[in-house]
Amino acid sequence: MNKNKNYYAIIMAGGVGSRFWPVSTADFPKQFHDMLGSGSTLIQKTFSRLSQLIPIENILILTNEAYNHLVLEQLPMVQQAQIVLEPAMRNTAPCILYASLKIKKSNPDALMVVAPSDHWIEDEKAFLQNLQTCFDFCANGDALMTLGIQPTFPNTGFGYIEYDQTDDNAIKKVRQFREKPDYEIAKSFLASGNFLWNGGIFIWSVRTILSAFEQMQPQMNALFLKGLESYNTTKEQTFINDNYAAAENISIDYAIIEKSKNVYVLPATFDWNDLGTWGSLHEKLPKDANNNAIVNATVVLENASNNIIRTDSQKLIIIDGLNDFIIVDKAEVLLIYPKSKEQEIKGIVSNLTVKI
Repeated sequence: MNKNKNYYAIIMAGGVGSRFWPVSTADFPKQFHDMLGSGSTLIQKTFSRLSQLIPIENILILTNEAYNHLVLEQLPMVQQAQIVLEPAMRNTAPCILYASLKIKKSNPDALMVVAPSDHWIEDEKAFLQNLQTCFDFCANGDALMTLGIQPTFPNTGFGYIEYDQTDDNAIKKVRQFREKPDYEIAKSFLASGNFLWNGGIFIWSVRTILSAFEQMQPQMNALFLKGLESYNTTKEQTFINDNYAAAENISIDYAIIEKSKNVYVLPATFDWNDLGTWGSLHEKLPKDANNNAIVNATVVLENASNNIIRTDSQKLIIIDGLNDFIIVDKAEVLLIYPKSKEQEIKGIVSNLTVKI
């Protein structure tokens, strides 16, 4: 594919990924792990995928300052100036505004994609074709776009995008965003046929997104505009360190997307998984005849099925009579937990009194 100098990417890499504890920790979160055993970490896979369409120098990594060294180690082709460091956790809206202002200062004609660093996408050719379609659409109009994921089951862990059912165009006008539903509502969404999962991948021109911030988040916009002269200079980090924490803690969805009238969605044609939990990882890993997924372990299994078993090293694991469990052995932690309760792992981590 031809790379366009006006194409930019923001890779969101600041999350902790606590549902993947104990492998993912605050010091070394999941985006910097090879969760699938592919030979590349999740952020490396994301960067490689986007760099097929976007010039390497136009890819920014948004992350916490604590992960700066991990980004430089895992993406040696990236310059320090491409790493946008958050001195405080403030959700996605402030960091996207900050990065967008940096991009505008470099190229006011820029078209941008905002993508999470930790998603699994197998058909990269289809992804890039979808992304090109979105770039073309945003280049010719005032649009905020997202790639909607075709739902494969009534998932209650995702938000949904409802689009106009009468719209015959490939790119659909969004009617509304829907919060994470209960199971019955999720089933009704799938039956309707005009609902997509919100995968958190956004595309727009830098002009359109900054106009949206100016209209809908004037206070936040004014805060970051104060530093415009310092952006892309040696004075930038000082301004950010002094002012970033004053920004509201709010997601891009709540701050901009759900309030806007010019939001469009392209139903994605690629396979996708947000790799948000051990269960979602289990779906994508190779499995034995009893549906056990095994990573870095030598196992002896009796009456065991539908488990995910992972160790730090090639350790012998012997299991009898366990079904639908997460078994993760790390140097200082052993987790044995029902997959049906995996959403509760995040709460357990937050309640731990020791740092692990």
